[in-house]
Amino acid sequence: MINKVVANAQEALRDIPDGAVLMLGGFGLCGIPENSIAELLRKNIKNLTCISNNAGVDDFGLGLLLQKRQVKKMISSYVGENAEFERQLLNGELEVELIPQGTLAERIRAGGAGIPAFFTPAGYGTEVGTGKEAREFNGKMYLLEHWLRADFALVKAWKGDTAGNLVYKGTARNLNPIMATAGKITIAEVEELVPAGELDPNHVHTPGIFVQRIFKGEVYEKRIEQRTVRI
Repeated sequence: MINKVVANAQEALRDIPDGAVLMLGGFGLCGIPENSIAELLRKNIKNLTCISNNAGVDDFGLGLLLQKRQVKKMISSYVGENAEFERQLLNGELEVELIPQGTLAERIRAGGAGIPAFFTPAGYGTEVGTGKEAREFNGKMYLLEHWLRADFALVKAWKGDTAGNLVYKGTARNLNPIMATAGKITIAEVEELVPAGELDPNHVHTPGIFVQRIFKGEVYEKRIEQRTVRI
């Protein structure tokens, strides 16, 4: 019987070195791998390249790694909630590649599918297209974009089984499934861990073939970026 379970985040992230390229699931603070981020902080791994939709907030998520200067480069789409990110960017302390959100998702999907490059119209004629090959198709201009892959993909799911099959819940699904396919080693943390065979195959979002390690997270704060209670 296949068993990909490791005891905790410490064991799961044991071999992530300085300078690693990481994908981290989540959208805003929704569906982020909180336990894995905490372990990266504890290990104080440096010079990371982080591929993530955003950069957390100043005191939570990837923002904590930025505060400790553990991140060398961010490849992201939206980073407007993080003042420390802005400060480091404007002072030349952080390499940043900003990508339209759909292009980011497709570059990750391409990495998981083994497609090295593709053409997209998003960003043509803007700063996004600087230095990129452009080609016309059917009277419309497109940019050549390359796949994104990572040494380690750190994803968070609602449920998982011992064989690594994953189920996400609601909007916490976001970029997690495609990132799970694009890491050389995919590490999944889950809220609930069950024996293989207990998950309905029709409900599995990420097949276990893509996951190398899985562990049950200890605590999830599930912080909300902004809460509007009155308009």
